[in-house]
Amino acid sequence: MFGDMMGMMNKIKETQRKVEETKERLKTVLLDEQSADGLLKVTITASREIKNIEIADELLQDKEQLEDYLVLTLNKAVARATEVNEAELAAVAKEGMPDIPGMNDMLNG
Repeated sequence: MFGDMMGMMNKIKETQRKVEETKERLKTVLLDEQSADGLLKVTITASREIKNIEIADELLQDKEQLEDYLVLTLNKAVARATEVNEAELAAVAKEGMPDIPGMNDMLNG
């Protein structure tokens, strides 16, 4: 019993380390998003940090249109980055879960 507990604790610590490594790696994963017509382009990391915004000259003529484009495109970029971030972290966390009898049954249903 005690040996099993130590094994589980070590596995949990290893998983925490892998989660932290994954978080650091996600800071370097770049995702590009753009408006439907390509006039606004955004580059964001999977950890949801905006790295670059490119705005076509024609959008600079209309402040309201530019603001709408920014809101829509940034929200799309953040949503996509969140999906990637959560999927990557969930995969690492699931991989590192200790094998506790009956746990999968509880989690799945």
